[in-house]
Amino acid sequence: MNKLSEEFLVNLLQTPSPSGYEQPAAKLWRDYLKDDVDELIPDVHGNSIAVLNPDAEFKFMLAGHIDEIGLMVTHIDKKGFLYTAQIGGMDPALLVGQRVKIMNKKKEIFGVIGRKAIHLMTPDERKKGVEMENIWVDIGADSKSAAEKRVSVGDPMVIDVACRRLAGDKLVSRATDDKTGAYVVAEVMKTLARRKLRICVMGVATVQEEVGLRGAITSTYRVNPDAGFALDVTFASDHPETDPKKIGEVKLGKGPVLHRGPNINPVMEDLLFKVAEQKKIPYQVTAEPRGTGTDANAMQLSRGGTATALISIPNRYMHTPVEVISTKDLDNTVKLIVEYLVAHPATRDYRP
Repeated sequence: MNKLSEEFLVNLLQTPSPSGYEQPAAKLWRDYLKDDVDELIPDVHGNSIAVLNPDAEFKFMLAGHIDEIGLMVTHIDKKGFLYTAQIGGMDPALLVGQRVKIMNKKKEIFGVIGRKAIHLMTPDERKKGVEMENIWVDIGADSKSAAEKRVSVGDPMVIDVACRRLAGDKLVSRATDDKTGAYVVAEVMKTLARRKLRICVMGVATVQEEVGLRGAITSTYRVNPDAGFALDVTFASDHPETDPKKIGEVKLGKGPVLHRGPNINPVMEDLLFKVAEQKKIPYQVTAEPRGTGTDANAMQLSRGGTATALISIPNRYMHTPVEVISTKDLDNTVKLIVEYLVAHPATRDYRP
């Protein structure tokens, strides 16, 4: 990964973009690509669509969702404390003691998530799991009116943690799910801009995946591709308390994960394996016995159907503030997709 790519990745990971409020990250993504692609289309839903070789008849779509999980202000009490609901899903226990960044229309507001001190809890309270109604956000306000001068009901927020390097090629962030997918789409488009294509490639940074694959539904309908890849993260099983018998054997640094199952077009599946082997790109395999909870599901079912595959990046500790990925896996995912698309003929029959 070169310095420019890493700088873009880190900026993307650190820019808040909870589902429905992706605009800052989407703008960053478009600015990164604007000088490299033939067309750049922001749509009414918030999706960003980058286009290469638009006159070609065969359309191939790449989708990586740019939204992240977060919280939203639902109530401000008389003392100025904020109560929240989740945007997307996470374990409430992970929120206790976290710092948050609240996004209002003027600026970002800093706050912390509080809970009753353990010393003050009854034995029964200590045994109970954390519930959203038992934690709150403290922005230092002394009253409801003071809080309302700074925040409003409906304001979104994210956990305020920096993207950091761990040892070697490991990177930790609150938002590798799935800004790494949006990053891969951008890097593929940037690389393909310097290569000869026989097809039209449309890279999409989709929105609102975490609340129902919503951006993939609308953007796939608009693009109407003949075929496409969804880029997302998947569960790594190379850490304690994770059973490979349940989720497959997936390790950081061992390459992108290719999937087998009904959400994957069988012709595309075979071709992906062949390209990876011919180009000596490391890869891993997992079984997906039903529709996946990713943009690949929406893409496959759009209109009369799209030939679709899911390519995933191994991710530890998904939907926590400390998701961990390997930058080597990102590089190999970009390489695999570029090689597949550069070799793609002007048309291809993906019917099984």
